[in-house]
Amino acid sequence: MRAIQFKSFGGPEVLELVNLSRPKVKDHQVLIKTKAIGVNYADTMRREGNYVLPTPLPFIPGSEVVGEVNDVGKAVTTVAKGDTVVALVGAGAYADFVVADEASLIRKPDTLDAYHAVALPLQALSAYHIITTMGRLQEGESILIHAAGGGVGSLAVQLAKLFGAEKVLATASTESKRQLAKQLGADEVIDYTQDKWDQHILDITDGRGVDVVLEMAGGDIFQRSVQCLAPFGRLIIYGVASGETPVLNPVDLMEKNKTVTGFFLPAMMEKPALYQKSLQKILGLAAEGKLKTIIGKTYSIEDASQLHADMQNRKTQGKLILIP
Repeated sequence: MRAIQFKSFGGPEVLELVNLSRPKVKDHQVLIKTKAIGVNYADTMRREGNYVLPTPLPFIPGSEVVGEVNDVGKAVTTVAKGDTVVALVGAGAYADFVVADEASLIRKPDTLDAYHAVALPLQALSAYHIITTMGRLQEGESILIHAAGGGVGSLAVQLAKLFGAEKVLATASTESKRQLAKQLGADEVIDYTQDKWDQHILDITDGRGVDVVLEMAGGDIFQRSVQCLAPFGRLIIYGVASGETPVLNPVDLMEKNKTVTGFFLPAMMEKPALYQKSLQKILGLAAEGKLKTIIGKTYSIEDASQLHADMQNRKTQGKLILIP
């Protein structure tokens, strides 16, 4: 089978198209013939050697896949050969075939095509649990969503509205991304490349700040975001895209009882029942037309290096997909 692999850490050029043996399934696993492969910023961090977890070399990146069940382990009971499934795997999705644990997949709804279905597992689950499980957003509260034109951000804007946020503030670096956030339901959009964007947020909220912040940039963006929190506000970190390690003064939290929390989806995967229940809900919302997935661009698997380069150079928006 064909796969995209890297044998050393580095830029997009280290991604290679290789031919490997088709993987074998264990008792509780299935073999999926991939139809669509989701691409995420975490894949670039894996490639650069900067991921939260160790990345053993050689490595096949990719966590999201939609495809047809090609083989099943002898203990598998919930799916059969020929079923089309949505799966979230730890790695290995940039390939013609990928192995997934039975607990990590569900059947794809018939009303969703493969592209829109594969846009949901990692990014929509992240948005869902950042807002609800970690952010504890309550109806009538306000929320600030950074990078709202990206995969997680564009879904978070919609979910925040569905979950009853009274005011959704969204930041993005380009006019087109800000307009996208507005179309998806953001009440206010802010250009965070401009100076004093944090003061603008305080002005919008009459000096109170926001109840929940979704933050994935790090560095100065993180520090300013802490200052934008309302009393008892919650900031959830789910990435450090800038590569700049945030600095936090605990005193900044104490005065108004603010909270800073980290989120890492693989840790959520350790609770399969919670994972499957939330993924089922998300796919249901999408199937009903209540949650829109923005497909930015599709690339053939041979163009994985170009996809990574375009994503890191901010030439893309919405969900990026590899087609085997």
